[in-house]
Amino acid sequence: MSTVTSKALELIELENHYGAHNYAPLDVVCARAEGVFLEDVGGKKYMDFLAAYSAVNQGHNHPRIAKAMIDQVQKLALTSRAFRNDQFPVLLENFAN
Repeated sequence: MSTVTSKALELIELENHYGAHNYAPLDVVCARAEGVFLEDVGGKKYMDFLAAYSAVNQGHNHPRIAKAMIDQVQKLALTSRAFRNDQFPVLLENFAN
């Protein structure tokens, strides 16, 4: 990219040094998101057409989803699939109906 800020370059360098090299991402370092828009560390806005491969296709920072996430993480954030939890079976049942 032609307009990469020094903060973005610093973060990209850290990621390249310490991170796994399984992707060749764009030199856009996102810092915030709201709805369909991303904002980089330099304040430039982008429309998110990838939506994290559908993991956030509902948009970024949706208030109801954020509240549900916070409510859940205060009880139990994540379990390995080596364990069971009280939410997964209910989710599966909802998908089946």
